[in-house]
Amino acid sequence: MGILDLFGGRKVLYYPGCLTKNELKEQFANYKEILEKLEINFILLSKEENCCGLPEIESGRKKEAKKLAKKNFDLFKENNVRKIIAGSPECYHMFKNIYPKLVHEWNIEVEYISVSILDALKKKRIKFKGRDEEKEIVSYHDSSYLGRWCSIYDEPREVIGLLGGRIIEMKLNRENSLSCGAGGGVYKNYPEISKGAAKIVSSKVPKEAVKLICVSPLCYINLSSVNDKSIEFSSFVLRKFKEMEI
Repeated sequence: MGILDLFGGRKVLYYPGCLTKNELKEQFANYKEILEKLEINFILLSKEENCCGLPEIESGRKKEAKKLAKKNFDLFKENNVRKIIAGSPECYHMFKNIYPKLVHEWNIEVEYISVSILDALKKKRIKFKGRDEEKEIVSYHDSSYLGRWCSIYDEPREVIGLLGGRIIEMKLNRENSLSCGAGGGVYKNYPEISKGAAKIVSSKVPKEAVKLICVSPLCYINLSSVNDKSIEFSSFVLRKFKEMEI
């Protein structure tokens, strides 16, 4: 943290992503409350910010993606953003891996929200203090964007463990995890294929798990449409916070 941060100059932006902001309003509210409870200072630019541009990249419209990236970068600079906490794996992948190729001046730190939560939990020494048999048995789905594209596997699992969840892994997990079938525009353009893939993933969830936890809003929506188990992440974290009186 530099002197500008101490005096409120450079800011941390929570960027929820279009899907969370527009369709998963409860998740949006949950994450804001989680960050506030962990005393992570952040700003929102929800009304001003644009789409990150992933749909344009995935559909081969690089010029349009570049325009969006430049527009976002200008907005972030105007608001003295030094760091982005990305609320979706898709946006995190764009800001972390693609924006440096689209915007030569790109110099903003990018962090995925699970990593932000984990760091704050460790700093505050927040940990489930019950017995192992009291832990909630869950399973975890690795998002393709967060896992294979960005190599983030451990941090969401650590958050779950610190808050009293015990993960029973699916046989295919981490880099071998099955796609939920929603990415790459499949969810909107080929819903039957997308739901078919989600059904396959759902059939692989261990029976002992009472909940399936996934961090991607795209996975959340697609898997929720076919799964008879509760799908959670932000709601899991917030519920555990309330149980632990955080």
